[in-house]
Amino acid sequence: MPPSENVPSPGLLSIDLDALARNFETLRRAAEPGRCGAVVKADAYGLGMAPVAATLYAEGCRDFFIANVAEGERLRAQLDDARIYVLAGIEPGTAARVRAARLAPVLNSLPQLHEWMDAGASSDDPVIIHIDTGMSRLGMSQAEVEQLAADAGRLEKLDIAYVATHFACADEPAHPLNAEQRKRFDALRGLLPACPICVDNSASVLGDRLASGDLVRPGIALYGGNPFVDRANPSVAVVDVASPILQVRDVVEPVTVGYGATHIVKPPARLATIGVGYADGYPRALGNCARVSVAGHDAPVVGRVSMDLTTIDVTGLPDALVVPGTLVELIGKHVSLDDVAAAADTISYEILTGLGPRWQRRYVGDRAARLGLSQ
Repeated sequence: MPPSENVPSPGLLSIDLDALARNFETLRRAAEPGRCGAVVKADAYGLGMAPVAATLYAEGCRDFFIANVAEGERLRAQLDDARIYVLAGIEPGTAARVRAARLAPVLNSLPQLHEWMDAGASSDDPVIIHIDTGMSRLGMSQAEVEQLAADAGRLEKLDIAYVATHFACADEPAHPLNAEQRKRFDALRGLLPACPICVDNSASVLGDRLASGDLVRPGIALYGGNPFVDRANPSVAVVDVASPILQVRDVVEPVTVGYGATHIVKPPARLATIGVGYADGYPRALGNCARVSVAGHDAPVVGRVSMDLTTIDVTGLPDALVVPGTLVELIGKHVSLDDVAAAADTISYEILTGLGPRWQRRYVGDRAARLGLSQ
């Protein structure tokens, strides 16, 4: 990348809204004849809920999933007629806020359901009933579903838009738990009034449809991450992350690099320090194992990643490229999001959502221009 101009540390986080739209279109087609929603929780996986939601809405998305009522209130202020589902359901004391913002709670337990109805909810207030079939996280147990099924009076007062579950191993389509969860789900939802289902996430939409649901809720595939453990990534990259070189050092005698002296460099060699670290979401685990790209040239990360600084070995790279201000690609065309996640022994979700507030965010593409976000 060329030298930066007035780019503060840690650097630039570019979000391609055209790529986001292409990923949504791929998912939308794969979801047919069902409807494709979008998970935009955690500030749209760290990329900015407002511009992401605006882009998806313009592409025809009308169903959005967020984590909690606060996120839902922010999104409702932006999208007046969207259907917004709160994955955490009714947290204690929030039922009135959920209703006021016209949000649809994902009811995860009978106590949540009771609080929802005690707040005056009626058959005009849609909900999702979430059944736990093997995730053991949120969702109604078998006993709770059976209890709800036996309460005809309460069921009549509920507007159940969807019955949902969450597959624990959708990213591994051949995992036996998928079939077990589907079997449990079918048995338990059969106790409730017939209604549409919402079960498929990114992996199951793009892979082996686990339930062919009426509404699908993809997340990571929208943002360019690979939803599969052992398949090629069907999504196009959305983010580009780059940090400027702060200093270049010629090594004329053996030296150690970084905290703990975990790496030794012998001359002749050249090191460059870039202004990014784990405080910016570039994981400490990437020390001595990640790679970056300098104008298409690979360079390894050497030594430990510090809070604000990372050192790379640029030995042999053209001198004209390795100067203070040159932007070094951390994620992008030459180093994929999934490459970085694998090097850090984590998942792309954590890399994206961990990108901190210090990044200079820039939205690019024709859709960014239409939204007035281009810089």
